[in-house]
Amino acid sequence: MKESASGKTFQVVNATLLTLIGAFMLFPFLYVFAVSFSSYKEFIQADFLIWPKQWVFDAYDYIFKSDAFIRSIFFTIYVTILGTIVNLLFTSSMGYALSRPVVGRKPVLVLVLFALLFPAGLIPTYIVVKETGLINSIWALILPVAISPFNLIVMRQFFLSIPGEVVESAVMDGATDLGIFARIVLPLSKPALAAFGLFYAVGHWNNYFGGLLYMNSPEKWPVQVVLRQLVVVNETNTLRVATEMVEQMPPPETIQMAALLVATVPILIVYPFLQKHFAKGVMLGAVKG
Repeated sequence: MKESASGKTFQVVNATLLTLIGAFMLFPFLYVFAVSFSSYKEFIQADFLIWPKQWVFDAYDYIFKSDAFIRSIFFTIYVTILGTIVNLLFTSSMGYALSRPVVGRKPVLVLVLFALLFPAGLIPTYIVVKETGLINSIWALILPVAISPFNLIVMRQFFLSIPGEVVESAVMDGATDLGIFARIVLPLSKPALAAFGLFYAVGHWNNYFGGLLYMNSPEKWPVQVVLRQLVVVNETNTLRVATEMVEQMPPPETIQMAALLVATVPILIVYPFLQKHFAKGVMLGAVKG
């Protein structure tokens, strides 16, 4: 079928707008990239950098020799992996329970909707974390955000989309609820698990407020808190490098940009592997709802 003139015009305008939006979104990233590899002289002289004229690796050499920065990277990776596992375990198990015709399901759903509409404030959450003895513990970054009410509701709707005949046949074969959940429901829910796993992982990776509130020890600071000290507070000594390196320290601006880029790369690496499940996992649950 031949496309009409108005359809072609729409395609051209749409492609142009998306290209411009993509370029505007890409420019800040290119600026961070260019500054991190540029010399201080080039950074001062140029109004706006999108590509370094001379490649300088001093900033990366500086931050990778920083024990504090490397420790914060590995600590954040650990929190992200462990937190995402806990999130998916709690969200999927509770979502499956709420998708089954069990007694007390409706009151629990009402509580979930209430938590979605009226989330707990900062002070009550801090008091709970403090009174449970989680201050300066890794669990303070994980347990308060173990379940997202929105993700739980969409996950439940995804489980409702699974044909009932599949579950009924498993029950007739003598499978328990745990067996059905582990052997049938979860394997069929890989797109949803991948999508929400990405949501949770990005949330843990970008969480600096929890580390700022609950982590008193700098040794347990997530990478985002270290970045805050570098970029907002402008404390380059947060990296705690050796004394002889301080004398040869690159400009603070290049250190900041290099640290920002290094902290962004892990999520950029993970996303392409989960992209094929991303839209499918979210849409299936949302359409069913």
